[in-house]
Amino acid sequence: MDNDDDLETLGEQLYTRIFHKHNENTGKLTGMLLELPAPVLRRILQDEAMLATAVEKAVKALHVDMHQETSKTTNKEEDNDSMSSDSLGEQLFDLVDIYNTGYSQKITGMLLEQDKEAVLKLLSDPKQLEEQLNAALKTLEQQRVEETDVSDASDPEDTEGLGEKLFLQVEELDKLHAHEITGMLLEMDADVLRRLLRERTLLEAAVHKAQAALST
Repeated sequence: MDNDDDLETLGEQLYTRIFHKHNENTGKLTGMLLELPAPVLRRILQDEAMLATAVEKAVKALHVDMHQETSKTTNKEEDNDSMSSDSLGEQLFDLVDIYNTGYSQKITGMLLEQDKEAVLKLLSDPKQLEEQLNAALKTLEQQRVEETDVSDASDPEDTEGLGEKLFLQVEELDKLHAHEITGMLLEMDADVLRRLLRERTLLEAAVHKAQAALST
């Protein structure tokens, strides 16, 4: 009974918060959000950004439901087989997406690598979901940093490759001093050099500076 009372209170709070923006569908949207675990609902009610994201997702889902209502009962047996894994993934994605990490798809994929029981536990235990979500987020950010480091300066072969590309472009701008200017530019960081190779105007400006330095 306590659980029902708690859910009713959360439902009333959600209804009040949603009504001013979505008065025509407030009841349906509140019902959809009440399918989330109670601890997640409490957190959503305390965080305006999370609430906005959750409501936006519910609105989108509601529009999809309305369009698909007519053809809903077709091929029900086929759906049942794929339902277990697909719907687990969808439910997990919906919860992960509320946290607005920017990596919802990747994090959901990482969490779904666990066995079915562990995934079911995540769906019912928001605290554990948040812990694993943060761990997955750290892993993804670490990978991003490592990728940046690997593609950065310290590899001599990488610097050599950049030097060759840079020389070819510098040669088009100043054939006579291409070697000296390339040597001067190669003192810059590797990520700056990559930018010069991508953006011609920056490269031209850098070459002009080097030419000025050579002529003094």
